[in-house]
Amino acid sequence: MKSILVSGLVNTETTVRVRKFPIDYYPIDYPFFGVNTAASGVAYNIALALGALGDRVTLASMTGTDFPAAYIKQELEVAGLPTAHLKPNLGQTPSSVVLYDGEGKRQVYCDLKDIQETAYGFDGQICGEADLVVACNINFNRPLLHLAKAAGKPIATDVHVLSRIDDDFNREFMQCADVLFLSDEGIGWDYRGFLVELARTYGNRILVLGRGDKGSAMYLTEENRIYELPAVQVGQVVNTVGAGDALFSAFIHHFAEGCTPLEALIRAELFASAKIRVSGAAKGFVTAGELEVLYRQNGSAILTGMREYTV
Repeated sequence: MKSILVSGLVNTETTVRVRKFPIDYYPIDYPFFGVNTAASGVAYNIALALGALGDRVTLASMTGTDFPAAYIKQELEVAGLPTAHLKPNLGQTPSSVVLYDGEGKRQVYCDLKDIQETAYGFDGQICGEADLVVACNINFNRPLLHLAKAAGKPIATDVHVLSRIDDDFNREFMQCADVLFLSDEGIGWDYRGFLVELARTYGNRILVLGRGDKGSAMYLTEENRIYELPAVQVGQVVNTVGAGDALFSAFIHHFAEGCTPLEALIRAELFASAKIRVSGAAKGFVTAGELEVLYRQNGSAILTGMREYTV
């Protein structure tokens, strides 16, 4: 069991099942049991996923003093996660709305309120007991990056959609990350070259590219090698929201536990595939025991379909 500090966004999330994309106009629809509200946010999702896998999680984030804040705190307590580092610094608690269809496509509207202009106020000892620091790419985490570096803690971050190597907003996060995750949604056809160039620019040890229904790719700097893993499906896809957070969380868990990066990524794909059988970004996480069953059943198929490239 590892101790992992997770710092980033928590918010309420309303998911709405729609008939199709693009959405036709009509004044009202009745998607029975298709509209649901829950606690969510990148840091919330990661914290719950790591908790399900058995890690000791410290969650640092900010909310307002409103009803959504009380609801989020209650849900964290129910999940057995500490709330001592949840600060009510904001004017309102962030919220999001996710539209999704029967094919797993989704459209997200995220209202961050005033979180990007508000400082968290990290204690200098915040990283003390952490084996690894997950610093989500949000403004208030910038001081945390340097606290973690000074404390000699490995840092993992997910910059999500990235289209340029010299992205201004994410540069500081990429410079500090030992493990860097991103999505292929903003990258052109040469994603292998993009990963290599990222690593050479920022010195990351491990880079993982989420590729949706095409699987994932990983560049290991020390080996100078790219691994491409095929997608795996362990059940019916209901909603892909939160799949990237699940992939990231399971990789971090297994990497921190001492798995090789390849073993960690295989298990992470299975964890993410199991998660998207359920609608809601913070729902559907399997336990470590359940994940090992999926690994025994499906791990060899992923290895068989894997491709390797020496750069």
